[in-house]
Amino acid sequence: MIRKLAGLVAIVATLALTGCGYNDLQRQDEGIKAAWSEVLNQYQRRADLVPNLVNTVKGYAAQEEKVLIEVTNARASVAGIKATPELVNDPVAFQKFIKAQGELQGALSRLLLVSENYPQLKSDALFRDLTAQLEGTENRITVARNRYIKSVQEYNTTVRSFPTNLTAMLFKMDAKPNFTVENEAAISAPPKVDFNKAPPAAPAPAPAPAQKSDTGAEPKVAGVPDAAAELLKKGY
Repeated sequence: MIRKLAGLVAIVATLALTGCGYNDLQRQDEGIKAAWSEVLNQYQRRADLVPNLVNTVKGYAAQEEKVLIEVTNARASVAGIKATPELVNDPVAFQKFIKAQGELQGALSRLLLVSENYPQLKSDALFRDLTAQLEGTENRITVARNRYIKSVQEYNTTVRSFPTNLTAMLFKMDAKPNFTVENEAAISAPPKVDFNKAPPAAPAPAPAPAQKSDTGAEPKVAGVPDAAAELLKKGY
C-alpha cells in the first residue's frame, strides 16, 4: 500500500513539474551553458593568436611600443579572469569579463590600424596568415555571441512568465546576464541640433550661356562698347 502511494505521489509530482515549466527551464539552462562554452572557446582562440601577432608586428614596427603594450596588457587582463560556465550566474563577474574582452578587441583593432603604415609587415606571409585567422575568429565570436543572446532571451522570458516564474523562484533559477551594446549611452543619446548656427551660403548661380542672334552674329558682351558707334561719336 505504501509503495503504491509513493508511486502515485511520484507520478503526480512529475506531472506537476512538467506542467509548471520545470523541464523547459532545465532544457533552456543547458542550452545557455552550451552556447556560453562556445563563446569562451572562440574568445580563447583569439587570445591564443595574440602572442604570435604581437611578435610579428614587433619585428617590423618595434617603435609602436605603446600599441604593443596595450595589446599585451589587454590579453593579460582577459587571462586573469577565470572564465567558467558558472560565470553566467554572476552578473558582476560576467560584465567584468565582457569589458576585458572588449578592451582586447579594441587594442587589436588599433594594432591592425598601425600595421597599415608598414608595407613590409603587410606583405609578411605569417602576418597575413595571422590576420586572416583573427578575422575568422572574430566572425565566429559574433556567431557564438548571437546564439548565446538568443538562448538567454528564451530562458529569461520563461523565468519571468507566469506560471513558470513561480517554479523559477522555487528552485532559485534567476535570470541570466546578457551581452549589451558597449556604446549604448552614445547610441541612445538624441542627436544635437543647433538652430543658431547659420546655414552655409548657397553657391552663386552659373552665368547663363550666351545666345546667338537670328542673323548668326556673335552676341554683344555687356560693358564692351560697339566700335562703330564710338567712331560716329568722334566724328569719323
